This record gives sequence, C-alpha cells and structure tokens, in this order.
Amino acid sequence: MKNTTPRRRLLLAAAALPLSTMLPLGQGAHAQAAWPSKAVRIVVPFPAAGTTDILARAMAPELQRVFGQPFVVENKPGAGGNVGSADVAKSANDGHHLLMGTVGTHGINASLYPKLPYDPIKDFVPVTLVAGVPNVLVINPALAQRHNINSVADLIRYAKANPGKLNMASSGNGTSIHLAGELFKSMTGTFMVHFPYRGSGPALIDLMGGNMDLMFDNLPSSMPHIRSGKLKALAVTSAVRSSALPDVPTVEEAGGPTLKGYEASSWFGLLAPAGTPMDIVNRIQQEAAKAMGTPALKERLQAQGAIPSGITSAEFAKHIEAETRKWAAVVKASGAKVD
Repeated sequence: MKNTTPRRRLLLAAAALPLSTMLPLGQGAHAQAAWPSKAVRIVVPFPAAGTTDILARAMAPELQRVFGQPFVVENKPGAGGNVGSADVAKSANDGHHLLMGTVGTHGINASLYPKLPYDPIKDFVPVTLVAGVPNVLVINPALAQRHNINSVADLIRYAKANPGKLNMASSGNGTSIHLAGELFKSMTGTFMVHFPYRGSGPALIDLMGGNMDLMFDNLPSSMPHIRSGKLKALAVTSAVRSSALPDVPTVEEAGGPTLKGYEASSWFGLLAPAGTPMDIVNRIQQEAAKAMGTPALKERLQAQGAIPSGITSAEFAKHIEAETRKWAAVVKASGAKVD
C-alpha cells in the first residue's frame, strides 16, 4: 500500500470536518455578525421637540457610533403615542426597529383607552430604561402676572374662584402630562379645561404664545423656556426636588395637606417588537448603558432634568409591570377619560 501523500491526507481530513466549519467565515457567523445590516430606526410616537424626541436624539448618535449603521429618529405622533407604538409593534423583529416608549404608551394607555392597537406587554420586548423625568407645572408668565399667580397655592385659589377659565395643555390624551394635571384637579377640587396636543412641542408653542394657560410638562422640554423666562415654573411633580431646578418646590411641598402624596413623574425607554433576538436586545442595552454612564451624556441629560438609567431588559420589564399597576390606580382615582 502506497503512502498517503500530504495533499491526500489534507483532503481526507477536510472531508471529515462538519460542513459548518467549511463555510466561509461570514456565513458561519451570520446570526451574530449580520446585525445591524442597515439603518436602525427609533420611532418617537410624539412630535419633535418634546422630551421623548430629545432623549431619542441624544441616544441615536451614541448607538450609531458603536454599531456603525445609522440610527434614524422617526417621529410618528398621534393618539397619545398609540400610532407610533402600534407601528413598531407590527414591524419586523429583526432588530432594525425600535420604539422610544414612555410611561404613557407602556404604563398608562392600557388603563385609559378601551381599545389599544397594540398590547404593551405581549407586542414588545423591553430593551432598557433610558431616563426618568419629573414633570414640571409651568404657567404662561403674562397670565401669572395678570392674576398674581406666583405659587401652587395661588393657582388653586384662582382656579377655585374661576372654574373652567384656565386652559390646561397636554402632550396628548393619556400621557403622564395629561394625568399629572388630572390628578392635580382631582386632589384640589378644581376644574380646568384640558386641551390635548400631538406632543409637547406644539403645546409649548401655544402656552408661550398665550393661547394656553398652564401645563404639567416633562422637565427637559420645558427647561430651556423656563431658563429664558418664557415660562414660569411653579412646582415639580416628583417626590423630591429636581437637581436641575433646586429652588422650585415639589407640588406636595407647595400644596400643603391638600396635595399630600402627590407624585406623577415620567419615564422613557427603548423597546423592540416581540421576538427580537435577545442577543441584539442585550447588545443595545449594554451599549446604551455605557453611553449614559459617560460624563458628557450623563451631565447633558441631568442638566435637562432627566435621570439616566440603562437597566437590563428584565429589570425594565419589571418596571413596566409595576408602573402599569400604579397608573391604573391613578387613572381610576382621578377619573381621567380620553377626550
């Protein structure tokens, strides 16, 4: 029997190998290496210039830098965030579609709307909580000066003496901005007319222009207008004062016994369609958390009144479940209805 040549030995060894080890490098690692293979869109279910939009646009370049594909923010407002949320829920679960969800879309709307075009729990996989944000009670400065409204107590006094004369703007039915106002009305026994907008941006324009009187806005979207004097801040809706506005009291502080226990803050986080591979979800969460831990982004968010997070998918899921229970009770107690 002839000795096997080195070339023949090499061929026999190759034939014995599993097929997967003989595939080109890119094919064997396709599931891990293919994503992202194109632009990733982050749907904001509200118009530009609101807090949801601000946070999405803060995160997008950080993720784009790490993953090497564009992360494009797409505004799809309507129905208190339901339009954009439903769009993502029905999108391909390939990791190229994300939602910047809110306490409204994933904590409140299930209790407020009799029929949602999506299931906040079943149709999504949580990626990470981006930030928690206090709301802030802001009022048009000209109106405040005209009626001598310089505090929450002054506002309650005027509202009780003039039922239905104050117009309360919100970013949409069912948002935390809306419910913060409804909770305030219910606890103080006041009546203000609610005007829902398609996001904070257009609501703030009318508030600063004098077409609206007050709003319980998310702090980041109102912050520049408070600093410029175009809006007057009366109180923050969180349990403790915001480091971004240390001289502004909480609603509970300013309202006394009438508003004891009042708290109505907001949160914002990334979610993906149900069935999105968990390796992709975890990669996004890890890189988002790293970005929010950098001094530059952390300080930028905190300066706007946001509190950066970055928790895991599992932790975010528990947070959403707890918030859904909490806000269901708030909706019931406040008597809030979809207009």
